[in-house]
Amino acid sequence: MTGPANLDGIGFGYRPRAAYACDPLRSRGRLYAEPESRTRTPFQRDRDRIIHSTAFRRLKHKTQVFIAHEGDHYRTRLTHSIEVAQIARALARALCVDEDLAEAIALVHDFGHTPFGHTGEEALNEKMAPWGGFDHNAQSLRVVTRLERRYAEFDGLNLSWETLEGLVKHNGPLTDADGRGLAGPVPPAILHYSELHDLELHRFASIEAQCAAIADDIAYNAHDIDDGLRAGLLTLDMLREVTLPGSILKAVKERFPHLDPVRTGHELMRRQITLMVEDVIANARANLQSLNPDSADAVRDAGRTLVAFSPAMAAEEKELKAFLYRNLYRHSSVLAVRGAADQIVRDLFDAYFADPREMPEGWREGLDRAEERIRARDVADFLAGMTDTYALKEHERLFDRTADLR
Repeated sequence: MTGPANLDGIGFGYRPRAAYACDPLRSRGRLYAEPESRTRTPFQRDRDRIIHSTAFRRLKHKTQVFIAHEGDHYRTRLTHSIEVAQIARALARALCVDEDLAEAIALVHDFGHTPFGHTGEEALNEKMAPWGGFDHNAQSLRVVTRLERRYAEFDGLNLSWETLEGLVKHNGPLTDADGRGLAGPVPPAILHYSELHDLELHRFASIEAQCAAIADDIAYNAHDIDDGLRAGLLTLDMLREVTLPGSILKAVKERFPHLDPVRTGHELMRRQITLMVEDVIANARANLQSLNPDSADAVRDAGRTLVAFSPAMAAEEKELKAFLYRNLYRHSSVLAVRGAADQIVRDLFDAYFADPREMPEGWREGLDRAEERIRARDVADFLAGMTDTYALKEHERLFDRTADLR
């Protein structure tokens, strides 16, 4: 076996960072101490661990809006996460903060989603109500701190403090200064981990986490339009009545009067992403210039989100979301599939809770004798990790009839 290679002077992709950026050389570390990588920063290492995880691969067969087998070209949680990561990196680069951290948070943010998207989450939350409910953000934390079992020395992925902070708080603080939940009780999984590795739940998250959060909004506002057009549930004429896409479609029509509808839709999507990204960059730069934070902690103590839409874009984005809710997410055909998917999740929970022996080896041991709280949480962990396809397969195994979700 040869000795270690000489890696002196290796490049880590460093470039000048703003004073308010998270500095990987000053990371607050990991719950379990590990030697640093000789070739990667802590945030690059986090990103790599996320990509190589089982949970990341499962996103390939988890619903975004349309059930995966409805068509090969619809977004899944995996393709959505990749699109979010690309936008998050662009925002982080423009603001001179750590791109790798923004990317890692973007790639991990949906790890806790159940099969069948928000429908599955709502069904599982109701089933888990007697034992603290179910929250996909808290479940994402459980996945990366407990449920992934790949390493000899610890459960989870042992991600850095900054990545976990961004995962938990990318949408803002969870508590006030006295520890009271700002939107109801904080999920127990988050409280428990924070007791071990204080995530400072009362503070805002880093600029990098804020980039990932708004990248999520930018991505799904665009690709849900694209998928809705592909499904025939939305039309270009409908979108012309909405301020943001309507103004873009007008400009496209003037520049390309004979462009076919499919290419028009693609042109709409890419131009909308560009407009939103440029708006966020300009608004965030103005906020940062006004606040003039001299450290990442100054951002955390700013008392507000700094990476955000301008007021004008925020109003247009709100109008667009309301349009998508009415015409896409609440469309009768989508609701019909959601109703069937809801029943599948409920049936599976009841079956596993009644008889844990129906779960695979490694999940079922001792659960038939465990108290209800422990049994329910383990069933939720198993069920939340399922892909759409596996959930359908399990339902077909356990029940005489399974709804066709096509």
